[in-house]
This record gives sequence, structure tokens and C-alpha cells, in this order.
Amino acid sequence: MRILLVNKYFYRKGGAETYFFALSEGLRALGHDVAFFSMQHPNNESSYWSKYFVSEKDYVGDISAFKKVQEASTLIYSFEARRKFEALLEEFKPDVIHMNNVHRQLTLSILDAPYLKKHHVPVVYTAHDYILVCPAYTMVNGHGEVCDACLDKHFMHAVKNVCVKGSRTKSALATMEAEFLKFHHAYDKIDLIVAPSKFMKSKLDEGGFAGKTVAMQNFLTDSQMAMGARVANTHKFEDAQSGARPYFLFFGRLSKEKGILTLVKAFLWATGLANGSADMRSSDQDVQVLPDAWDLHIVGDGPEREAIEQLIASAGPQAESRIHLLGYKSGEDLQREVGNARFSVLSSEWRENMPYSGLESLAAQTPIIGASIGGIPELVEEDKTGFTFESGNITDVRDGLLKAAAVGQSAYGVMQHQCAEYVAAHCRQQAYAKQLERKYFGLTKLRSKNQGEER
Repeated sequence: MRILLVNKYFYRKGGAETYFFALSEGLRALGHDVAFFSMQHPNNESSYWSKYFVSEKDYVGDISAFKKVQEASTLIYSFEARRKFEALLEEFKPDVIHMNNVHRQLTLSILDAPYLKKHHVPVVYTAHDYILVCPAYTMVNGHGEVCDACLDKHFMHAVKNVCVKGSRTKSALATMEAEFLKFHHAYDKIDLIVAPSKFMKSKLDEGGFAGKTVAMQNFLTDSQMAMGARVANTHKFEDAQSGARPYFLFFGRLSKEKGILTLVKAFLWATGLANGSADMRSSDQDVQVLPDAWDLHIVGDGPEREAIEQLIASAGPQAESRIHLLGYKSGEDLQREVGNARFSVLSSEWRENMPYSGLESLAAQTPIIGASIGGIPELVEEDKTGFTFESGNITDVRDGLLKAAAVGQSAYGVMQHQCAEYVAAHCRQQAYAKQLERKYFGLTKLRSKNQGEER
């Protein structure tokens, strides 16, 4: 088959791009011909198809930075993208189009390409976030609360609650986009929506997409699986006996919705190093604390780094010696950090979809302490691949850290085995690609049948 993969970024920016490039690799391994449509960017990987990529656009900066009001309108509908997409379609002649992140920079205007109306090419969309039902992507409102308001398809809630980056202007633009796509029936042109978690599928179904969605958990490439197995440390207790300090690991973006500040506060409380703030007082505060050997490693960067540094500094020198801000890591350096961790922590305070950090942790046989929110509980099987806690509940996070630290060597070995089994059963690239291939063939047969009936 000829499969056209679409994503607004053509470099490894985040989880959506990890999926995008890995999917290309998996489909090519099955013998399919793959082409790409994306946006121009200095960091892009090379591709023959880049001649069709749209010009670079950045809507992350302040709205006041836009050169023209007309430029702001292109985040809703791009005639440039539609024109270049049409030219690519005419050359490549795809059997299936598979879209990923397209909003704002590419827009769904590409689905108005005349070629698609003439040839009825099936369209698949993988939902990496909640943009189909939430103008802010995250289902978190402007007050920092998990929110279902826009599931009723009245997107003005986003303006009322100032949901997009605390800006009424950006919230209004995002709402305009959502309302335009609704009245333009843009999503009616998508044949299948892939949700990377069962939780996300349930929310998309609530938001009006029932009957069009399928849950297919994200996967790891063969090379990621091999790297995970290579760095998996099965001798962590022996290492600790030799003087290595056991540690919890957070790796990802240092942002509020990731719950990193809650995690740091909970660790300080669990170690007895908290500075006595009201949310960390408890009658049993001094009853149980983490052993002095335990540390917290934080890998990544983001807007909350300074706040984390202030929290650590306010707790004193001992806290500074036990909480390590390691900055950004990638590749084998990151995986080695993951493999040597006793537990990784997914402390998200938004409805995380199916985080690659969790998959990579399990591949390295490092169990997870995870928030019971979004798709995370689908990765964390209680007392098997890890432990769960109530998202945003600092007491529950602290208790989760204490529970994990108390796991003995024998029980921990069983957990590592469960992690490896989970990855083998749920995360294989070839199995995912073959399942998707079956979906593609089903859609093309259905379109051919419908076209025949129309004639």
C-alpha cells in the first residue's frame, strides 16, 4: 500500500513525533511505501517529500507578535497547506492517509484537497491529545482543574475559563478554531480515530465520536525494546549494598500539569525534610520516613525548573544532596538512568494519554509509581508493574513513595519480571503495525464497496 503520514513536526520533538517516525519504520518493514507531509523547520529530518512541506509557523509566542491578523487566521484554515497537500497527493497517489498532530500549523484544510473528493482516499487520525473535544488540548481548564465542560460541544467554555495558557485572546482563537471545525464538518472527513488509551477512547466517544474510534496502545520500536533490555538492571539491591543510592526517577517536561512540584513536595515530606507548610502537616508525619539512602532524580527541563530549585533550597542542604536536577538527557544516557532507577514516577495532574516515559520505564524493567489519571492506570497494574496514587494528592504521593521503598528484593524481582511480560505482550512494533495494516485494508475495501454502490 501507499501510505501518506501527516504530522506538523518532522523532527523528534515529543511523543507524537516518536510515534510518527516509529510508525513509518514499522509500516516500511511490512513492505509499504510511505510518504510524508509536514512543516518546514531547521531541525527537520531529510525527506524527498519536503518539497511539499508548508512554510514554518510558530503560534507558541504572544499573539501580539503576529505580523498580521491574517496570519492568525491561518491557524484555522491554511490555503497554502491545502494547495501543497493537493500537489503531493497528485504525485504520490496514496491508498490511505494517516494524520497525527495537524491542528494550527497544518490545519484540517488539507482534507478539502480536490484529489480526496475525487478519489475517496480513507483518512485515519491518531489522537495524541484531546484537541477533538477540548480547545486547550489537555482537558484542564484555566483554573488548573481537570474539566469535561467542552464534551457538550459548546466550546465557549474555553473562553469563559481562560483555558489556553492563561490568555483570553488565545482561548478565543482556540475556540474559534474548534467552532469552525464543528460547523465545517471537518471531522466527518476522518474515517477512523486511533486512541492510544482506552481512557482517551472513552472521552472521545463521550464527545461525539463513538463508532469512529478504536483503542490501540502506543508501542515501542524494536530498537527501543532492545535498548530497554540492555540497560535493565536486575542487580539494583546488590548495587545498593555496594554503596549505590536507590532513587526514584521523574523524567519528562518540568511543567505544572506533569505534577512535578507535587512530587518534589511529597518527597521532601517523605524524607522528613519538608519546611512545615500546611499541606505537609500530619499527625503521622514523623512515624514513617524514607531511609536516608533514597534520592530523587529529575531528568528534563521546563518552566517549573526555577520553582523546583526554590523548593529544594528552602528545605536546606540535606534536600539539595538528595534531590538531583540532572537536566535534559536522551538516548542511551536517559535509558541508563531509567534502568538504574528503583522506580520511575508518573505524577501527572492532567489526563495523560499513553506516556512513552511509562513504556520506556517498563521496557527497562523499572516499575512505575503512577497517578490514577488518564491512560496511566492502563500501564500500572497494581502490585505488579507498580503502584498507583490519587493524582495531585500530596499525601497519596508520599504514601506511594514509602510503599515502593519498602518493597523487598524478592518481590521487586517479581515486579521486574511483570514489567518485561507487559512490554512483550502490549508494546511490540510489528504487532501494532500489523493491526493497523488490517484497519487500513478494511477501510480501503469499505471505500471501494461504497464507490461501487454510488456508481
